Amino acid sequence: MEGRKYRGNYRRNISGCGLAGMMSEDGRLMSGEPIIRAMEVLHDRANGLGGGFAAYGIYPHKKEFYALHIMYDDIRAKEATDVLLDERFEIDSEETIPTRKTPGIGKSPLLWRYFVTPKADRCTTDTCEEDFVIDAVMHINEKVEGAFIFSSGKNMGAFKAVGFPEDVGRFYRLDEYEAYTWIGHGRFPTNTPGWWGGAHPFTILDWALVHNGEISSYGINKRYLEMFGYKCTMLTDTEVGAYAFDLLLRKHKLPVEIACKVLSAPFWDEIDRMKEKGDPMADVYEKLRMVYGSILLNGPFAFIVGHTNGMIGLADRVKLRPMIAARKDDMLYIASEEAAIREISPELDRVWNPKAGEPVIGRLKNPVNNNSKAKVKAKAKVKETVA
Repeated sequence: MEGRKYRGNYRRNISGCGLAGMMSEDGRLMSGEPIIRAMEVLHDRANGLGGGFAAYGIYPHKKEFYALHIMYDDIRAKEATDVLLDERFEIDSEETIPTRKTPGIGKSPLLWRYFVTPKADRCTTDTCEEDFVIDAVMHINEKVEGAFIFSSGKNMGAFKAVGFPEDVGRFYRLDEYEAYTWIGHGRFPTNTPGWWGGAHPFTILDWALVHNGEISSYGINKRYLEMFGYKCTMLTDTEVGAYAFDLLLRKHKLPVEIACKVLSAPFWDEIDRMKEKGDPMADVYEKLRMVYGSILLNGPFAFIVGHTNGMIGLADRVKLRPMIAARKDDMLYIASEEAAIREISPELDRVWNPKAGEPVIGRLKNPVNNNSKAKVKAKAKVKETVA
């Protein structure tokens, strides 16, 4: 598999991964301690070669800025990256990412975060701004030796390392953060090496994806995504999943339900049976397979995807990897095992086993608009009206 040079562990193990997600659809902020405990229940699904989390709502005081989380092999990589960032962005602030010494977590790269906005002369439209950030992330990850941007959204962040997930969570002091959505992952590297950047989640902008399984269609998915400017450099099949959600939902503006039917599409014989029954969705699914055949994901997978306004769970068309969902009041939970959910919410209103290819979708009741330019325009309009 093509990719960047990295410092990591070459051991590979074929087995399962553990994943869990929790979301308050009311937007209530919650400590990271529960998701750490949920992942601890799934300890035996990992082997210490990768763990990570993503959290939404953690930077309310910097919510207008893109939060870049970057790992550096050495200070020279940081210096080279700083030059590129200064050319492209206005940097509001930068600092080391807080950590604590934790048994099970070895020597770490330099871990840094920046709060930035694209320079005014670089972008003229809202879409341009998001694509500009993606291009900068892809350029640095591909071209700067020893630098890796592993999170680039607004008011959210990814935190990952080589280690068991519960150790990774405590290393990053996630119990001190508060978020309305948390997703977590413990990795058992299947066909790719375990290294800090290769741990889950995989992110771009505010999309963060954790995955149990293997994407056997990685080659054709990668080539398709590269036609739209994405660069797969992380030495793992999962990376294509995060970029696919960005492409389908942000760029192509497909509804979540339809995007999921692109990635975990009905089989042709299932579509034929729908036609025989006169189901009007048969033509829709047929056209989706024809248009997006190269981004359909083959192989066993269970995804949890976090984004600013919700959380998505999705399994492959045969459901070769486990996924359980549950609800309690305003909370949506998704995990590899029910025990992980019961650890943090013993009494549940509903528990179910999602069908193959059928998404579990959580949505904020009051959606967040992360579009800073739209907010500026809105404020200007208010001032104009008042005047």
